[in-house]
Amino acid sequence: MKAIVQDRYGSPDVLEPREIDPPMVGDEQVLVRVQAAGVDQGVWHEVAGLPYLFRVAGIGVRAPKNPVPGHDVAGIVEAVGEKVTCFRPGEEVFGTCRGAFAEYACARADRLAPKPANLSFVQASAVPTSAATALQALRDKAKVRAGQRVLIIGAGGGVGTFAVQRAKAYGAEVSGVCSTAKAELVRSLGADHVIDYTREDFADGRNRYDSILDIAGNRSLSHLRRALAPEGTVVIVGGEEGGRWFGGIDRQLRAQMLSLFVGQKLGTLIAIARREDLQVLCEFLEAGTVNPVVDRTFALSEVAEAIRYLREGRARGKVVVTV
Repeated sequence: MKAIVQDRYGSPDVLEPREIDPPMVGDEQVLVRVQAAGVDQGVWHEVAGLPYLFRVAGIGVRAPKNPVPGHDVAGIVEAVGEKVTCFRPGEEVFGTCRGAFAEYACARADRLAPKPANLSFVQASAVPTSAATALQALRDKAKVRAGQRVLIIGAGGGVGTFAVQRAKAYGAEVSGVCSTAKAELVRSLGADHVIDYTREDFADGRNRYDSILDIAGNRSLSHLRRALAPEGTVVIVGGEEGGRWFGGIDRQLRAQMLSLFVGQKLGTLIAIARREDLQVLCEFLEAGTVNPVVDRTFALSEVAEAIRYLREGRARGKVVVTV
């Protein structure tokens, strides 16, 4: 099969197309014929091997354990393991796997769900990690309720576009922080207020928010707290600065420690797109209360270009690779 492979960590230049054997399906796995694969910041971390803590945590110390990157997938069931009873060959599915940037990928059965009938494969592949992150951050961590004021930093990106829509569906008053180029998109998704971070400071003292979702940000904790209500909640999702060893993880750890001593709740989230949440998202997607925003698609041979485009920060919503 055709696949995008890396033998070492580095820039997207380490990726190269190859012909390799299809993966062997395990007893509790599903072999998916990939139609489309989502690209998010986690893919870049996987390719770069940064921060180094991720290598120690399991992706491989000196070289990638899994040479084919990519996690979010949408496709057609090709085969199922002996213990899998919930899927059959020919079914259309979406979810997460290992090695999505290939013609075939294996996924755990509990990380897949039937693809929403009203979504294309491209749209469905944009959903799993980003939409599950937004859902878990707002529902489980921030516990957003109707009438609350919610600030979403990074509202024009992959997670942010889903978060704006879900927060509005919960009945919150939503303010989205984004660049000038993404302001109209964020407004079209339902945000009540759009804050252009190139011109305004959301922590200028004029507003306090019940919940703040900080997506892949680098603001200091003191900056975030200035915009937070006295008993409000900050949820930090990822981080793109902080050094090669820890990245933004040190800020997340400091947030959790500080939360023990102040009235405000400062927490973090590492989301896992399990079947239960994928099924919840299916309901939202089929009802039209959440819609994936796909900025651009790239061919399988263009995975490196797709990652570079995402890292430039210009993507409005999601970036997807078609197979």
